[in-house]
Amino acid sequence: MKLAGKRALITGSSQGFGLAVARAFASEGASVVLCARDPAPLERARAEVAGLVVGDARVLAVPADVANPDDVRRVVDRALSELGGLDVLVSNAGVYGPKGPIEEVDWDDWTRAVATNLLGTVLVCRAVLPRFKGQRHGKIILLSGGGATKPLPFLSAYAASKAAVVRFGETLAEEVRGLGIDVNAVAPGAMNTRMLDEVLEAGPERVGDAYYRQSVKQKAEGGAGFERGAALCVFLASSASDGLTGKLISAIWDPWSTLPEHLEELKSSDIYTLRRIVPEDRGEGWG
Repeated sequence: MKLAGKRALITGSSQGFGLAVARAFASEGASVVLCARDPAPLERARAEVAGLVVGDARVLAVPADVANPDDVRRVVDRALSELGGLDVLVSNAGVYGPKGPIEEVDWDDWTRAVATNLLGTVLVCRAVLPRFKGQRHGKIILLSGGGATKPLPFLSAYAASKAAVVRFGETLAEEVRGLGIDVNAVAPGAMNTRMLDEVLEAGPERVGDAYYRQSVKQKAEGGAGFERGAALCVFLASSASDGLTGKLISAIWDPWSTLPEHLEELKSSDIYTLRRIVPEDRGEGWG
């Protein structure tokens, strides 16, 4: 059991990738707190995950909106009181937000997407950090997504907020360096989730021809499964990844299981981070 005795809070865990992470954590011995806005699917998820727990591990379900500071405090307070503490945070809650040209999308929808993806991530981190600092250990896993590493035309709220989540993670990792707290972002791969269905429903008129065609192909081919990304989250939540921090790691493309062998090189390197590219990096002699 890689996570025996660990206690984890997983946001956005009533379905999709968040639920897959919860299943993986429970199967590895962790107690988990599930968090999502809609109580009905959240309770169904709790019942499913409860069937996988090992030993005396527990599963709690607490409806909450991560963009609401009061909700976030309530979730964390309940996790601390009923589980006796927290060791891991997986900040997975996220939305695409409005789709279309930036000058045409609804502004309130745009800001709500940023509030969920970015502010919700920051809020849950703020809520768990006092406990993590006090016990001098903790694992924080942030969900990145394709919007963090490349432009996504017509999905500007998602792209901007996910890039900000990764830079926030890098920044937080430096703030808590030396306190036994590891902070990393995960790119789980292009998965077939409800968010993909949203893109297909929106159509090429709102998301652009290129992204729509890519999404149709992904839907037909099945996309990346949840298992590899969930396994990466288990690794980052476990003691096997101790000292690995401040990185954006691809579940599909990076050799993450071997990264502990390269901790010293990674500590002083910008490998697996977001950085500006200058002409010299691409073999150009100008600039």
